[in-house]
Amino acid sequence: MVKRQGSGRATINDVARQAEVGSTSVSRFLRDPSVLSVKLQKKISKAIDELNYIPDPKARALASGYSNVIGVLIPSFSNIVFSDILRGIHDAVEGTAYQIQIANTRYDTAEEDRLISLFVGQKPRALILTGVDQSIRSRELLKERGFPVVQILDKTDDPIDMVIGFSHEQAATSVIQHLFERGYKKIACIAARMDERVTRRLAGYRDCLRKLNAYDSSLEFLSAEASSAQLGRKLMADALDGKSDFDAVFCFNDDLALGAFFECQARGISVPQDMGIVGFNDLEMMAAAYPSLTSIRTNRYEIGKQAVERILQSIEGGHRKNERLFDIGFSLIERQSTQRK
Repeated sequence: MVKRQGSGRATINDVARQAEVGSTSVSRFLRDPSVLSVKLQKKISKAIDELNYIPDPKARALASGYSNVIGVLIPSFSNIVFSDILRGIHDAVEGTAYQIQIANTRYDTAEEDRLISLFVGQKPRALILTGVDQSIRSRELLKERGFPVVQILDKTDDPIDMVIGFSHEQAATSVIQHLFERGYKKIACIAARMDERVTRRLAGYRDCLRKLNAYDSSLEFLSAEASSAQLGRKLMADALDGKSDFDAVFCFNDDLALGAFFECQARGISVPQDMGIVGFNDLEMMAAAYPSLTSIRTNRYEIGKQAVERILQSIEGGHRKNERLFDIGFSLIERQSTQRK
């Protein structure tokens, strides 16, 4: 076995000597293994394992102008919605020369600004950001740096670089149209957190009902608290105890929908005969409930996967400037909670 130079960690030169290749080949392997033959890939990979070589990201950033890090900013570590996105991201990165670094913005614009500045200082290869409402300061900073940026889970005609998501307004519109088609005419809404994506759903809800001459502001039950089934039950109780009658409720998250459903059960309100319920995101529990609950399915895994795939295309020069907007769409999954007989 080749001895390491000095007493410290193994270097690229150590790996090259062990694999009996040039140091340039090792550098190319670390950036993108696919540019080398399978035979060379195996030799270098074996040498890396034998020497327990760990690349120095700072040195790589100095040498190439970028590290091999793809930064990911999400607003919550506890919200299950983002676990599907992260799974798609990690699956797409697997087998490449890149690694993922995740940070939590906590739905706070100032914290997002701070984290973006921190990532930029570390010279990431790319960034994935949640939403399209970054501050002017962050947008300008990212456009100056020029590395790939993908905004996800939303839609805009003016992305920083690329955007992969869907229209929350259109999704809300499809819910109202579905409920009207099923015979529900007085539709309340329950919303929490009130971040930018929830606000877009609210705008779609209002616009569609106004066009149908069925909008009633007293049927909106909104909270700045974090979304949960318990909060959904409380908001549904507030709605049912109010003066206005309604026969359906559009819940802007599935946990709120589950809470609304529990409150109906507690009061002996029949779902779907007396009350229609629709959620948003189509988490596993919506199909498992009895009766099962209608929801908007958002393609979260595919959004995460495509974000990385677009980044890799951009790095390799396959991304054209006119290919910036990727609408992945949504689906309304009708279940028992809106199937009146």
